[in-house]
Parts: sequence; structure tokens; C-alpha cells
Amino acid sequence: MTSYKRLEQAFARIATLNEAAAMLGWDAAAMMPPGGAQARGEQMATLAGLSHELLTAPALADDFAAVTPPADPWARQNLALMREAHTRATALPRDLVEASSRANSACETIWRTARKESDFAAVRPALAEVFNLTRQSAQILGAALGLSPYDALMTQYQRGIHAADVAPIFGNYEIFLQKALPQAEEIQNRQSHESLPPGPYATAIQEALCRQLAAAAGLNFTSARLDRSAHPFCGGTPTDIRITTRYDEADSLSAITGVLHETGHALYEQQLPAAWRRQPVGQAAGMATHESQSLIIEMQAVRSDAFLGYLAPVLGNAFNKPITPAVLRRRLRHVARSFIRVEADELTYPAHVLLRFRLEQALLAGDLAVADLPGAWNDGLHDLLGITPPDDAQGCLQDIHWYDGAIGYFPSYTLGAMAAAQLFAAARKALPALEAHLAAGDFAPLAGWLARHIHGQASRLGFNELLAAATGENLNPAAFQEHLTSRYLTAS
Repeated sequence: MTSYKRLEQAFARIATLNEAAAMLGWDAAAMMPPGGAQARGEQMATLAGLSHELLTAPALADDFAAVTPPADPWARQNLALMREAHTRATALPRDLVEASSRANSACETIWRTARKESDFAAVRPALAEVFNLTRQSAQILGAALGLSPYDALMTQYQRGIHAADVAPIFGNYEIFLQKALPQAEEIQNRQSHESLPPGPYATAIQEALCRQLAAAAGLNFTSARLDRSAHPFCGGTPTDIRITTRYDEADSLSAITGVLHETGHALYEQQLPAAWRRQPVGQAAGMATHESQSLIIEMQAVRSDAFLGYLAPVLGNAFNKPITPAVLRRRLRHVARSFIRVEADELTYPAHVLLRFRLEQALLAGDLAVADLPGAWNDGLHDLLGITPPDDAQGCLQDIHWYDGAIGYFPSYTLGAMAAAQLFAAARKALPALEAHLAAGDFAPLAGWLARHIHGQASRLGFNELLAAATGENLNPAAFQEHLTSRYLTAS
């Protein structure tokens, strides 16, 4: 057996361990009783340690030293991604990997109660330890990869994107938002204030609609399931997708749009090339790319005039309520200066990401103490949106990411939104009848175009290379601003 084939086998085993960890993570969010948290933390830490042990085995290093680069371009990229993963793993001592896993699990468990009680003090020591261990890891990784500590974290979520790339993009958006937000609010205030009929919107009907619409978007439920959790997400594996959501009988659209968002993630996973499953090159191209796939479904397609024209009678018939496309547009395109990121409209959402991008860099560098996070958060949000959270539950406690050790992840959300706008514009050019298909509730042409240009490419290309191949250029934030201008700044 060649060195390359042995490397493939080793990475397949590592991927299988990671799949098991993903399932345990889904279970912790959707099914596990609270009493299982401590044992689950140990289970996750053990799996993380085993994965790290396989990735740092001496035999692996020997195979990397002896391997001949394959002629096939996919295999060659696979080898390059293997090397990067090996470099990251061998840079970190196993005890630090396991300590971080335990600290993240413990912090997340405390955070769940602290968020409900708006008690930052309760989770502050655990969060300080998460940042302490993450800082150690980031410094080690940065030295090994020739990156800054923060870039070493960012690139584990989206390869090839650095803080220096993101900062000017976000800075330009902040300037755009300062002018666009008041203008959008003024236009909105002149429009009809008609709202959706009051509930209740039965949970059972909501769940049935979520399944129906997700299937219409292309989700194969023979390899997927839909469950409930406090924080909606998509996890699992390409052949075993796990989507979760939450239902509110006063608001059916929250669950429906949330499930369709997660369906965008799920379609990406289900349509990755099976020939490269459990290999680095066969995985998604990064989290910004992943977010582009959820947002092209939820924000670009689902909230389009065409699809809302289809959705209104579907909802009206299901709930026996008078629901019109105009009312759906009013509800799903409402601009508001809000405290909660996951409830923010697409115009103000990047401000929430920009705030976190700045704060997590300061926390990682030690320029901001964890104890001072609530005040810095409140000041930063006021500077960006002119509002101040009334409590920490609506401020720095609202997101799971930092409390679970996901530092450097947040930029992916807005980069994904920008990429989604660029990809949708390209898809509309390539598919002249796209609007007509969406008006009929038919996602197949869009899903097929994405399967060819994004999903089927997996990690063969980087973020910008993937966009360039699909749209003709690297990330161009102008497409996002043009989309927002058309949707929110044009009076109708």
C-alpha cells in the first residue's frame, strides 16, 4: 500500500471519530437529559483526544515524509489539506486539546443557565478559562502556520480568509449602513403596517410545513431528520443530517425560515461528492461557504417576491388564516435595530457580526478583560446601531459560540451573506426562468446549479477561488449592497 493510501485510511478513521462526536453534540442539544452533561463532556474530550492521537501518530509523519504527490488534482488537494490538518494537530499538545474540550463543554453547560437568568457573573470564570486556553492554542498554531493567533483561529473555519481581508470589508459596510439604515427605516414607515393574523399557529402544522418546504427545497428525508432544540442548527453527516428548530405558536415564520436556512446547510452536506467522503477534500469548503448556502436559500430565494407569492397561500390554507404576499414581505423584510443577532434583519445583521469580530480579537489579544465584556458589548452595539441591551441575556450572553470555544467563527456569517448575494445574482443570469420556478415553489433549478458550482466542488477550491469559478470574480461585497439597495432602499 502506498503512503498516500495509508494517509487516506488514517483520515477516514479520523473523520469517523468526528462524525461520532457530531452525533453526541446533536444528542446533547436535542435529546440528552441535563444530568448527562458531565459524562458527555468526558466523552467528547476522549473522542477529541483520540482524533488528535491519530492525527499526530509518528506513522502519519513518516507517510507525509515519503508520499509522492498524486497526479489527480482532487487527490493532490486532498494531500495538501491533510498536511495542513497534520501541521495544526502536531503543533498542539494533547493535554491542551483535551483541556480545551473539557473547558468548552463545562462553559457551555454553565452558559445555558446563565443566559436564562441573565447572569454573566456565573459564567465569567469559565469563559475566562476558555479564552485562556484558546489563546494558548492560537499562539502555538499561529507560530506553526506563520499566521497571527487570530488568523490561526479564523482559518480553521474558513481557509484562506484573514482578519486583514475582513476588516476593510466590514469597515466599508459600516459606512454603508450608517446611510442605508435611516433611509430604509424612513421608507418602511411610509408603507402599510398591516401585520400577520394573530396566532395560535399550531406546532403540529408548523412542523408539517417545515418538512414539506424543506423537501421541496431538495432535502432528502431518508437521510435526514428534524428535531427540536433551544438553538436551531444543522449537524450530523452527509448521509445522516440532523436539523433542529424551535416552535412558537405565536409566530410560525420563525420556525419555517429557520428550517429552510438549515436546509441550505443540509443540501450542501447531502450533495458533497460521495467519492471523497471522509476525506478532507470531500468536505465543505469552509463555514463562510456553508453560510452562503444557507443564506442563498433563506434570504435570497425564500424571501424573494417570487417565492413569497407562492408561500402566502400555502400558509393561509394550512392555518386557515388570511395571509397575503404583502403581509409576508412586511414581516420577513422588516428592518429594526434589534439586540439579538439571530433575530436581526439582513440589513443590520452584519453590524452584530462586526461587533463580535472586534470584541473577540480584543479578548484573544488580552486587550479586553472577560470581566469587562458586558460593558464593551453594550458600548459597541450602541455605536453601531444606537441601542443598548437592557440585560446581558440580550447582550453578551445571547450566542453559544464563545462559550463553546468557537472563536473566529463570526466573520463567516457576513462573508457568507455577501457570497450568497453574489451567487444568487450569477444563478439568475444562468437560469433565466429561476423566478418563475420559485414562484411555483420549485427549487430544483437553483439546487442543481448550486450542486454543480458549489456542493460538488467540496474543498477542491478555496473560498475566493470557488466564487470566481461560479461567478467570474472573487468575493465582491458590492453584490450584497446592490441586493440590499434593491430590496430595502427602493420605495414601492
